Amino acid sequence: MAREADARVLEERIREWRSYVQRRQAIDATDVDELEDHLRNEVADLQKSGLDQEEAFLIGVKRLGELDALSREFAREHSERLWKRLVVAGTEAGTASFGREALVALGLAVAAALAVKVPELFGMRLDGSTGAESFYARNVSLLVLPFLAGFFAWKRGLESGDLIRLAAPFLAGALALNLYPFVRGGSTEILAAVHLPMGLWFAVGFGYAGGAWRDHDQRMNFVRFSGEWFIYFVLIALGGGVLMMFTMFIFSAIGLDAEWLLESWILPCGAAGAVIVAGWLVEAKQSVIENMAPVLTMLFTPLFVVMLLAFLGTMVWTGSGIAVEREVLIGFDLLLVLVVGLLLYSISARDPHAEPGLFDGLQLVLVICALLVDAMALWAILARISVFGFTPNRVAALGENLILVVNLAWSAVLYTKFLRRRAGFAPLERWQTAYLPVYAAWAWIVVLVFPLVFQFQ
Repeated sequence: MAREADARVLEERIREWRSYVQRRQAIDATDVDELEDHLRNEVADLQKSGLDQEEAFLIGVKRLGELDALSREFAREHSERLWKRLVVAGTEAGTASFGREALVALGLAVAAALAVKVPELFGMRLDGSTGAESFYARNVSLLVLPFLAGFFAWKRGLESGDLIRLAAPFLAGALALNLYPFVRGGSTEILAAVHLPMGLWFAVGFGYAGGAWRDHDQRMNFVRFSGEWFIYFVLIALGGGVLMMFTMFIFSAIGLDAEWLLESWILPCGAAGAVIVAGWLVEAKQSVIENMAPVLTMLFTPLFVVMLLAFLGTMVWTGSGIAVEREVLIGFDLLLVLVVGLLLYSISARDPHAEPGLFDGLQLVLVICALLVDAMALWAILARISVFGFTPNRVAALGENLILVVNLAWSAVLYTKFLRRRAGFAPLERWQTAYLPVYAAWAWIVVLVFPLVFQFQ
């Protein structure tokens, strides 16, 4: 019985190791199989020499070599493989699959771009006419994200039951945002419009995971996808900005003003299509950009630590409190969400079997700083509520800050245990993926429940 339990634990550790190795862009599936075979042989030999399973696994991984060095070695030996990944698939079958997937993604990108223009047929013009601005603020994610979810539903081959579950959030969001009698420009309308994309993004995650949203690895894969998608989208947006600049330039050279073309077609349609194209690029070139994202987290983590330490020091020195205005609350929430995003992505890119290092300590400092800022924001919000009562904005800010403070507080505890070598890295990783549904649930509460509670004001 004990031997069976040990075997299950070993298989779990090897599966986690394999999942990490597969994220290295220079190492393909055949290489991973070969490395796993070497690892299993090494573990078996070490166990025969008297080591227990845990010791044998850790020493076996160490003998295989540090994965970054291993990845560089593979890249040197197979440099043509990396270049092929940047432009084409490596085999004829892969090329056919690549071409079909590209056509589907391109078709969905065009459909998303056209979907943004469909409301104009019903008088909702993008030129800022009455009612159009409110309509697009509420519905833009409903016009675009279904196509990204559809791409993953097609690629993962979702069954009918999963398709229904995937469609349900989009249907619920569409009904709520368009049938609720919102006061135009009211707090609940704005809050619902802001939180709906977050709720729908997790629905996209369900499609990305092939319906297996409860699986820890699939959730973490979606975290990685989200980070890489953001980088690709920003790169496409920068390229689009250059395109629009030169469009204005060349048309002005012949005495024509192309501003209407940019505002009515290129910008909205290009942004909508880029959402799908960025998602497809992450899938098609998976892990090609993987080394860039961890570098960005390593660059910005110390910068955010310095900024938050300077902010906390200034607050103590001046005795100033946080102003509880809607714009201030939104700004602080965005800052804290960005910090959590940095934490999530750095965790997703880290080797779970590596020893604690300097960057882990820096991450803990960042989490503690964010926790202190969040606690001060919570104090200010509660003080404001005690004096002026409850409003949709204050309750939303209160809920979001409570959710963030719970995540940050327990992350700090787990990071401290890891740095003191009282626990492994896996509990911290699993805590982050287990907490993701909390964000999704809160987003849907704000979208569906807040308007009812606060009478659509």
